[in-house]
Amino acid sequence: MKGAHRVIVQNKRIRYDFTIKRNITIIRGDSATGKTALVDMIREHFENGISSGVELNCDKQCAVIEGRTWMGQLSMMEDSIVFIDEGNDFIMSNDFASTIRDTDNYYVIVTREGIPSLPYSVDEIYGIRNSGKYGTLKRTYNQFYHLYLADNYQKIVKSEAIITEDSNSGFQFFQGICKKDQQI
Repeated sequence: MKGAHRVIVQNKRIRYDFTIKRNITIIRGDSATGKTALVDMIREHFENGISSGVELNCDKQCAVIEGRTWMGQLSMMEDSIVFIDEGNDFIMSNDFASTIRDTDNYYVIVTREGIPSLPYSVDEIYGIRNSGKYGTLKRTYNQFYHLYLADNYQKIVKSEAIITEDSNSGFQFFQGICKKDQQI
């Protein structure tokens, strides 16, 4: 699967609207931010369809895998967006990493920990921001936001001092750069 895919999931009180751009997307955040609610809504729609009360709009099938039977569940999915909630220890395993490498699915993984066995981009780590208030009868709209932003620095940095660990490679590197820019 290639390209970006927009996912809109909603029921009477919560709405999620986001775009998945890469094969592995990580969702992080504190408790009660809506991460598990998102996965639960996807699961409800996948299992019960429209009778679940959850509306799902996406150009790809969205599903949830979990538990000890994850490998069997995953073997039946292709060209899908697969959601995995935190608490599923299999996401840390090398078996999981090697299994998903050979599939054409996109994966949205909810976790609070880093997953060293998976090659995901820092640009695809998100949190969920609520734009609504708890305790009201208004629908809560949720949006994803980048946790780590890559700022483009346009200004020239002129350092007064550079501290290096030793007088070898680090010092020689910065000395060469500074001489090249005629800052020394």
